[in-house]
Amino acid sequence: PAPLPGLPELIRANLALLRTRFPELPRRISGYALDALLPERGTDLVRAFCGSEGTLGVVTEATVRLVEAPVARALAVLGYADEAAAAEAAPGLLPHHPLTVEGMAADLVREPAGLPRGGAWLFVETGGATPAEARAHAERILRAADALDGTVVTDPAGQRALWRIREDAAGTATRMPDGTEAWPGWEDCAVPPARLGPYLRDFRALLTEHGLRGTPYGHFGDGCIHVRIDFDLLSPPGVARFRRFSEELADLVVAHGGSLSGEHGDGQARAELLPRMYGAELVALFARFKDIWDPDGGMNPGILARPARLDENLRFEVLPKRPVDVEFGYPHDGGDFSAAVRRCVGVAKCRTAQPAGTGVMCPSFRATGEEAHSTRGRARLLHEMLAGGSGAADGAADTTAVITDGWRSTEVRDALDLCLSCKGCRTDCPVGVDMATYKAEFLHHHYRRRLRPASHYTMGRLPAWLRPASRFAPALNALARVRLLAALAKRLAGIAPERGIPVLARETFTRWLNRRWGKGTFIFSNDEVAMVWPDTFTEHLSPEVGRAAVRVLGAAGRHTIPAGRGLCCGLTYVSTGQLGKARKVMRRTLDRLGGTLGTPVVVLEPSCAATLRTDLPELLPDDPRSAELASSVRTLAQYLEEFAPDWQPPRLDRPVTGQTHCHQHAVLGDAAERRLRERAGLTGELSGGCCGLAGNFGFERGHWDVSVACAEETLLPSVRAAEPGTEILADGFSCRTQLEQLGGVRARHLVEVLAEGLEEEPE
Repeated sequence: PAPLPGLPELIRANLALLRTRFPELPRRISGYALDALLPERGTDLVRAFCGSEGTLGVVTEATVRLVEAPVARALAVLGYADEAAAAEAAPGLLPHHPLTVEGMAADLVREPAGLPRGGAWLFVETGGATPAEARAHAERILRAADALDGTVVTDPAGQRALWRIREDAAGTATRMPDGTEAWPGWEDCAVPPARLGPYLRDFRALLTEHGLRGTPYGHFGDGCIHVRIDFDLLSPPGVARFRRFSEELADLVVAHGGSLSGEHGDGQARAELLPRMYGAELVALFARFKDIWDPDGGMNPGILARPARLDENLRFEVLPKRPVDVEFGYPHDGGDFSAAVRRCVGVAKCRTAQPAGTGVMCPSFRATGEEAHSTRGRARLLHEMLAGGSGAADGAADTTAVITDGWRSTEVRDALDLCLSCKGCRTDCPVGVDMATYKAEFLHHHYRRRLRPASHYTMGRLPAWLRPASRFAPALNALARVRLLAALAKRLAGIAPERGIPVLARETFTRWLNRRWGKGTFIFSNDEVAMVWPDTFTEHLSPEVGRAAVRVLGAAGRHTIPAGRGLCCGLTYVSTGQLGKARKVMRRTLDRLGGTLGTPVVVLEPSCAATLRTDLPELLPDDPRSAELASSVRTLAQYLEEFAPDWQPPRLDRPVTGQTHCHQHAVLGDAAERRLRERAGLTGELSGGCCGLAGNFGFERGHWDVSVACAEETLLPSVRAAEPGTEILADGFSCRTQLEQLGGVRARHLVEVLAEGLEEEPE
């Protein structure tokens, strides 16, 4: 580009300053890169523009030079006693030319599976023209490293699993082990790699001096460190301490020859401190440089040049000063909905494509590609709602806010409308954002004392409708086959016209089980008895799953008894935000269980099991019976593994595909199911992601396209690609329905497949 007027003169008049005041670092983003404009550096205007944080201009088009990726990669993971030891070892690995050297300590690791022995690790990636060459490169580094322990991983799945541990640190770092919140502000300063070990020791000492905690991790090979610190940014004394610590840490970084920012830029958190790094004279030159580009001062004012104070414009100043009145208990956030929403710190894993079978989050974003339909986007809107809406905060609405009508916000409602409540973010999000719960909370307040969508009265209250309807199942099924009547019923019920109406069972599961026991009187010891939960879907829509469970449990030496009449977990009420009714249903269920509370109960429908495990105790936190029931919930595989460990399932020896229910993935885990399938000779992997039906979501009018897109991402392609004879498994009623209505295939619950392999029951 042509030189800007006044810029050559600015450079010529300040050559000595530009040649002496910029530290040489692999990572230096702080301030403006004016040294790139020196004549001996080719007056590189593009480099000087990079890292200017929107203060100079807007990029509308760019040509980039790409770095060719190696054909093959290997990963050496090296264990050290602590992070300082790992940091001191990192520079010695650089002469071996690794692709990257990343470091982290043990207190950021949730699951250490696959990591070598140590209290901190270096992740050293190597490349090569062939897998053998990449592995040899990694093994040379392993031999050269002075590590306590180490391993080399070459298979892509193993590498992804280990890299995921490092990537999740960006979220794990936002919470201390005791659940205390931790914040950015000093997440990417950089020092020369050779100084990283001493710097980290001094950094830890400074934290201790100020009574703060934080765990560094990051790009050790470049001397660039990320850290979240448990600042109190909500009270004036806490903000004052944040300021004092920031000033002293800036001096510490500079003393080690570093840069206040090595990656993300200075922003509002550190730009005020730039004189400590560059001196007042050079920072004044930054202001003149900006004025040449932006004489009207309209481009991102208050950043880099003439910056705002680091302790003003804090994000949490606008939030309500007392906890918002909410329905869920939010036990991991001290009962504070604002704190729950603050969990999202923009890591954006919800926007990242994940390998098949590795996660669920976030199906609506995968379908639409729009930020508002990501977990992060929705969390941001909820934050804006809390900041500006009088309906969700204390005091009058802030008329300068983005959202000013609180719980009544149509913007928030529309963004949450396409949330499938899959709960994938509860597990897949590194900071445990639970958007399904936030959505239910919002819907409760949004529609309080207001007319709800028709689907909330029909599908949201499905258990109440199905109990009387079961008596007229044959007639209702016949009417549903009349096209005109079905279309009218779907229109009135808020059901998508493209959907088929599920068939009602002629005999409910409980009625069948009572009839089975009505043949005689039996006495069993407690260790022979099993209780199967009569969830709404098994009870009224797929009782064959319950009957199969009775057979399998019987083969394992357990005798199934009725769990009780009118039991309901409250799932459909929760998913539609009818939380008052959900509480009534849950309390009634606890009352009816009576003396059987605490008895292990097999729940066949994963969504109902997840509701009992999480939503029940979080909606009734003051009722000890809710925690007792939640702790007694087992999936069939978990129950068999715990109470019939010596039982051998029938050997079926066939491949499988299908769907792991998203609630199973998020809340219950599927490790026991995997082991049970393996013992039965059922080989292959089930798809990750979400089937797209997700209870009432895929049935609701207006959700058809997104529901289909979710199914087409992973599930339907995996089923279409299956070889003949492959068993299609789906433990969730929604998943089976989606496969039948979109794929034309009949999927079965794992227990049905196992029951089919058993010998016939004697009469």
